[in-house]
Amino acid sequence: MQLFEASGNSSVEGIDTTNACYGGTAALFNAVNWVESSAWDGRYAVVLAGDIAVYASGNARCTGGAGAVAMLIGPNAPLVIDQRVRSTYMQHVYDFYKPDMNSEYPVVDGKLSVQCYLQAMDECYQQFKKKAQREGIAEHFTLTSADGFVFHSPYCKLVQKSLARLMLNDFLQDPNPDFQGLYKGLEGFREVKLKDSYFDKQVESAFMKSSQQFFIQKTKPSLFIASQVGNMYTPSLYSCLVSFIINHSLNELPGKRIVLFSYGSGLASSMFTLMISEDTSQKTQLEKIHQCLNEVRERLNSRVKMTPEQFEQTLKLREETHHKAPYTPVGSTENFFPGTWYLTEVDSKHRRQYEIMSSSATMSNSSALDECTHVAHPMTVEQPTTA
Repeated sequence: MQLFEASGNSSVEGIDTTNACYGGTAALFNAVNWVESSAWDGRYAVVLAGDIAVYASGNARCTGGAGAVAMLIGPNAPLVIDQRVRSTYMQHVYDFYKPDMNSEYPVVDGKLSVQCYLQAMDECYQQFKKKAQREGIAEHFTLTSADGFVFHSPYCKLVQKSLARLMLNDFLQDPNPDFQGLYKGLEGFREVKLKDSYFDKQVESAFMKSSQQFFIQKTKPSLFIASQVGNMYTPSLYSCLVSFIINHSLNELPGKRIVLFSYGSGLASSMFTLMISEDTSQKTQLEKIHQCLNEVRERLNSRVKMTPEQFEQTLKLREETHHKAPYTPVGSTENFFPGTWYLTEVDSKHRRQYEIMSSSATMSNSSALDECTHVAHPMTVEQPTTA
């Protein structure tokens, strides 16, 4: 709320939404639903998805990352969520959780976590396909029906396997599969049962090979940030959306349909679609978004390299001071980006104080919220009805 104090705005409705990596998506849906509702008073909604993924020493530690994505929600925006085909699947399961409040590190059942992710995606995709057919978007929605498929990305190999699994779903539901074309060489998998195939390496390998071109064209462009930053938990999916956008030219984007899959352990998952408007009146806004997001490349290139030993030492210090109070952080701030908020003090009552790295460059590079990612509800833009 400190960010709103200078403007005198204390009339802010909103709360922290916490459900593992799904929290950002829940907040996005809440914001879009508010803008569409009779309660909307004409203001924008802001969604902030931020997280830190750290693991105990071991094999998983190198997959961790951190990041944040901000989204401005309102009418007449060039990125439009199509509410007609949103699907959701939830289940109670202990695949990844944090039972120890004195530690940041999760308890992870790795094999179960992968199974839950793939099962949730299967369930969401099957619902999604039915809704797409019902709404007249596609008689049989397949990998050919959208221009992009973007996933929550714990690690990039799982994303590639996920796209292959969508192809498996398409194949098993196709009443007349083309064994001379798209499904050539897959005849032997016609009787595969989805629930028995999560760890079937033969099935996985065959469909990863057959879906390779789809992956290169429709998903790999979304992995630019994830491949350099690692798992960011809550903003992971939206960093992949950013990557997809900046890996296409401005002229290539209008009219694209992007399918997004969001997953959070515990578990909660949704699949939804986003359209990039072809409305020429939105071109200036889309250009602003594209230009703003392309600064990501410069930010990534300006990072400071650390050795594995330095990283281990940093996490060891974090372990030792995570719940310490009072506490004054140690370390240099000279490598922080301009505009970075950083912790300066934790008092005896665990109240935290922050300061910001101020610089004139901050405002020139990021002048206002309206130059960040916009997402609007479908009531404001005429939707195409074909895939």
